[in-house]
Amino acid sequence: MTRQEEQTQYTPDTFKVLLKKLTQVPDDFTPEDVAQCFRHLCRSDGKGATEAQIGSFITALTLSGLDASPQVVAACAQVLREHSVQIGSYLSGESQSESSADNQSKHTSVEKWDFSKTDNVGDGYTGLVDIVGTGGDGFDTYNVSTTAAVVVSGTGLRVAKHGSKAATSTSGSADLLMSLGASLTYPPSALPTLLSTSPFLFLFAPHYHPSLAHLAPIRRQLNFRTIFNVLGPLINPARPQRMVLGVAKKELGDTFAEVLKLLQVERALVVCGKEGLDEISCEGETWTWELIDGEITTGSIHPTRDFGLATHPISSVRGSTPELNALTFKSILDPASPTPPHLSAPATPDSPSIDSITDYVLLQSAALLKVAGRVDNYKDGVEMARQSMSSAGALKAWEGFARISQEATASVAGGPGRVEEDGGEAAKGGLVPAWLHAKGEFREKKEKENK
Repeated sequence: MTRQEEQTQYTPDTFKVLLKKLTQVPDDFTPEDVAQCFRHLCRSDGKGATEAQIGSFITALTLSGLDASPQVVAACAQVLREHSVQIGSYLSGESQSESSADNQSKHTSVEKWDFSKTDNVGDGYTGLVDIVGTGGDGFDTYNVSTTAAVVVSGTGLRVAKHGSKAATSTSGSADLLMSLGASLTYPPSALPTLLSTSPFLFLFAPHYHPSLAHLAPIRRQLNFRTIFNVLGPLINPARPQRMVLGVAKKELGDTFAEVLKLLQVERALVVCGKEGLDEISCEGETWTWELIDGEITTGSIHPTRDFGLATHPISSVRGSTPELNALTFKSILDPASPTPPHLSAPATPDSPSIDSITDYVLLQSAALLKVAGRVDNYKDGVEMARQSMSSAGALKAWEGFARISQEATASVAGGPGRVEEDGGEAAKGGLVPAWLHAKGEFREKKEKENK
């Protein structure tokens, strides 16, 4: 659709009709109606609906209960995927082989990763995976999914982690990685080089969803959770076909499993710790919804029974600031690294400790390895994850990503762009030109400036 067609089809007047239907006959409001509303919200110039209309829509959708429908959530996620920066060509095998060769010559300090020894392990899946949670569980635990993603990548499994800065916790995935020295504003054209250098890849969410920039101020003024709070884990622009997804409420488990099925994800494990944790619990049972080739099976898993690991209180895996979590991260990945002072002498058995957090990471890592088809059971997953740590495979994967992300960002004209908290303002405002190139908007912007 051209910009002119978009501006004609999605206007405040056409949005007004949809809003009236939602408020007056919500039972007749279909997933396609919701999708049409989202297309208005994603209009490239941000003028598909007024701020008052947007706030009213988000509120009405929440009050209607439609935001709990798998069909509605899937429809919204699909629209946001369509309006994200499209990176499929950069991740395809053909594009990767050509671009990597060109870019590698510019980044001679980083050695390519040898995938030949690991691509045939398990069922031979060589696609991308992700591990992510909805957030909002209130426990403020250590950045376990991010660390597990790196640990799993150390086994040679390609991980495309999609995340942002903290919203409800002290340290979000992006906060941790920036504290560790990674740069997150590299252009999409660097993706092939990143993937050839390390199996770990991080996609900073706001930079890949610039159409959501104008919604951030409106969402901040609404003091309640909305459908946007659950869409993040579903709109990874890399489209991983195998993933672990954590939810903070049991009732969301069925919803997310069904949504992933509707989005045609091949294999997934949706998890919810029975204490309301959006990860696999280190304390006790975790509810599970396993999706395999369109079939969903419910069940539960336990650290000791299924993983062969000891249980630990949730308080013993509590997180801290990004800087302190970075020390924990280094200690877990580097066998030679000393235990961080803040974890070396726990005041009580319930205080955060390196042993508890390491087991917490092993739980999530083992689950992702099983979902990815690298192992047949969780206990084998634990052993493979341990090997990734002890052999420094995880450390190598991390260091490769950190170095190449810095070099790739430095190669962008103007140097590193701003890393903002939400909304993609850096991308939309032109501070990271490559994102606008990918959206086909940068040339038009420069032509206007030169007139």
